[in-house]
Amino acid sequence: MAADLVQTYRAFAYNNAWANHRLLAACAGLEQAELETERTGFFPSLQATLNHIYIIDLFYVDALEGGWLGPKAWANQIPYPRLAELKSAQAAIDRRLIAHCEALTPERLDTIVRINRDTAVQTERRDRLLMHLFQHQIHHRGQAHAMLAGTTIKPPQLDEFFAVGEAPLRAGEFEELGWTEATIWGDSP
Repeated sequence: MAADLVQTYRAFAYNNAWANHRLLAACAGLEQAELETERTGFFPSLQATLNHIYIIDLFYVDALEGGWLGPKAWANQIPYPRLAELKSAQAAIDRRLIAHCEALTPERLDTIVRINRDTAVQTERRDRLLMHLFQHQIHHRGQAHAMLAGTTIKPPQLDEFFAVGEAPLRAGEFEELGWTEATIWGDSP
């Protein structure tokens, strides 16, 4: 059972990266001005929302890896003004999160992660911190999805979680990412 739980975290990390890939690929069809246009959402633009997703990934992945970056992660709220640069940085941090989840063991899920908050050190169990991070990213991708719907670009499907029958529909994106179904699921059907 615990080994199945580890596989679940790995699958969440891959799904997170796939959703980021889909969203950023769709946003690539926008002009720079459209990315910067003020829109309704927690952050005032697609550019700010997409950068926030990256920043928080950086903050938490660093902590999960034992780093001490802390709030320096958001010293610049728009570290990547251009989408091409952001897409590359997001893909890199997604690979780090996948690598972290690939290295998980049932015992490691229960370990404590120390998170630098500058004025304090937050401690959280690794499994809970990972679920927090995945939920945070889903939340903000949803906001970006709604913002994208207000443009001429059709928002991509983001509410899927690797349904077996839909594998052919994602095969092209998996090829772009260098993945196969077996990359995520191993020998599982």
